Amino acid sequence: MVKFAIDLYRKYEEAVNYLFFGFLAFVVNMAAYALAAWVLGADKEKVVLVLIATAFAWVVAVLFAYWTNRTFVFKSKVSDKAGVRKEFSAFVGARIATGVMELVIMYVMVDLARMNDMVAKLVCNVVVIISNYVFSKLWVFKKKEA
Repeated sequence: MVKFAIDLYRKYEEAVNYLFFGFLAFVVNMAAYALAAWVLGADKEKVVLVLIATAFAWVVAVLFAYWTNRTFVFKSKVSDKAGVRKEFSAFVGARIATGVMELVIMYVMVDLARMNDMVAKLVCNVVVIISNYVFSKLWVFKKKEA
């Protein structure tokens, strides 16, 4: 049984690692959001503060996600300053796209649909995590063909 689990992990290592570190990024994002929302006094009556807390959580989660994706998931071999700068810029660019998507979804769900902000944040994270994997796999950490 252990051998089967190890073989299965090796076969799907990247996806498993992405899900694991994606979950950790989710926890970091939710914790940063909850902390910022609490400090700011954000709720569905103060949507601007909800958006500020969302943006803060996004920055914290993006920094965490870049490090974990680069190091543990996609195992980037880029080491020169220019290459790392380009990789980081692509990563942040992709995250900006999904960050804007998250802000729009949060605004629609919290302000227009009057949904609980934490439920809306959970829904956003599912959509964003899937979108981020696609961007990272196909664009940011795309393996160079030999």
